[in-house]
Amino acid sequence: MTGTEAQSAKVGVRHEGAVALLELQRSDKRNALNTSMCDAIREAVEAAAGGGARAVVITGAGTAFCAGADLSGDVYSSRFPLALVHMLHTIEQVPVPVIAAVNGPAIGAGTQLALACDLRVVDEGARFQIPVVKVGLAVHNWTVRKLTEMIGGGHARTMLMGAQQMDSGQAGTLGLANRIGDGEAARRWAAELAAYAPLSLQHLKLVFNDDGGRSKASDEQTELFNKVWASEDKSEASRARRAGRAPRFQGA
Repeated sequence: MTGTEAQSAKVGVRHEGAVALLELQRSDKRNALNTSMCDAIREAVEAAAGGGARAVVITGAGTAFCAGADLSGDVYSSRFPLALVHMLHTIEQVPVPVIAAVNGPAIGAGTQLALACDLRVVDEGARFQIPVVKVGLAVHNWTVRKLTEMIGGGHARTMLMGAQQMDSGQAGTLGLANRIGDGEAARRWAAELAAYAPLSLQHLKLVFNDDGGRSKASDEQTELFNKVWASEDKSEASRARRAGRAPRFQGA
């Protein structure tokens, strides 16, 4: 990693209650990703999830969510795709919900970043595209499967093989966008999720992201399922209902 790359990898982090807000702050490059930027995002997500945040929002500074891989940087090195996949898998695997606030173009690796998040709030001016066929690159199998799961095989082929853009309206219609809205809408939704039962959310995330590739995934899901049903949070929900108040979940 060169000194320049280390300085260009910026992720702003601030906390609003139990929500961690992560902002890609490389607006001079439209928040394009290089190896160090991928590492910085992964580390910020891990720190937020490990530091008590109950929900995470990822967005981009300026007018772009993420313009994709920085083709002027180290993208053509062997380390970049490994760092990218590590980042994407980390977002999937942290035990708290992660929301992408897609505030502008999400191109290539930017679309992959949005796909890795559990939910996507998409601004009306946002657009998605994965034009790897135009730049001689390849996406990991995870991307093909994830995009197919989200929008269907036909539309995924059009985006990947045809390099076709998708606007926010199409994203909403096909299910890539869970909600149409701005960053404030994403933060409000994250605050709602942060008040829900953490173990229940963790179990749902684990099941949704099970692609059948891990031999122990079923055991993990069963263990967490049983933990949810035996949790103090389940009892707290019952007490809160009887008392006519909102439950105070602790994740235990």
